[in-house]
Amino acid sequence: MNPSQYCEEKTRGSGSSFYYAFLFLDEERRRAMMALYAFCREVDDVADETSEKDVAIQKIHFWQEELHQAFNGRPQHPVGRELQWAKEHFSLDEELFIEILDGMLMDINGMPMLKSSDLSLYCYRVAGVVGLLSIEIFGYRSRKSRNFATSLGEALQLTNILRDLKQDAAIGRIYLPQEDRIRFKVADQDFRDGTISEGMAALLQHYGEKAESAYTKALEQLPEEDRESLRPSLLMASIYYAQFKRLKSHKFDCWRHSAQISPLQKIWIAWRTWRYEKKAVNRTAPRPVRLTF
Repeated sequence: MNPSQYCEEKTRGSGSSFYYAFLFLDEERRRAMMALYAFCREVDDVADETSEKDVAIQKIHFWQEELHQAFNGRPQHPVGRELQWAKEHFSLDEELFIEILDGMLMDINGMPMLKSSDLSLYCYRVAGVVGLLSIEIFGYRSRKSRNFATSLGEALQLTNILRDLKQDAAIGRIYLPQEDRIRFKVADQDFRDGTISEGMAALLQHYGEKAESAYTKALEQLPEEDRESLRPSLLMASIYYAQFKRLKSHKFDCWRHSAQISPLQKIWIAWRTWRYEKKAVNRTAPRPVRLTF
């Protein structure tokens, strides 16, 4: 298995919604996005699946060195070798990859989410930065597209957080900031038990509104001149938004209801979004950007 095949298998095997958006890319962009996503999967697995903190930190140090080699030398890992190929074809910033690793270290070190600024930093590092790297691969002309990328990253990450509250609490992670948990009178044990008190319901609603606002803000920040090139971002957003809507319909009670949608539904949403956007850019009067299909 060559490095390109390794990254594709890593991406496909994860069951991620992103994979279905990548299917609509041309060969070079798809290969670069597979490399980026495979890197994210590798380091995310370190943070989530390595139980010993010292071992996890050592693995992150390996990826720090592998990144350096990918951008400046001879990488050894298949993902590092594909990233080397990707940076030769697209304008990828090594420092942004380091930001992703810093986000993983926040998880590994058990950094508590005390204030909303802590959560904003985390969302930027693990999702907003991925958005900035992605648009370098998709292509854009307006610098305003960078704002679109980071806002969309925040929306997707907040959706992930609301979707995974149960699983995260089971391993001792609560991403909703402590200042808000105190304000809404929600105890950490409530996340482990899945207790939907009046305060918990209000807290979940509050973060559901923040996620929805982030989606709206992202769409408002998408420059019309880059709408066609950034179409893959809208495909990913539409799939995630479908999960968000399912969560919202169950009042964000992820302990008793799943937000997951089937692979067939993801393909359908991606195809409908692609078709809608393709028609939108060919019209004299632009159609509004939307995520519901």
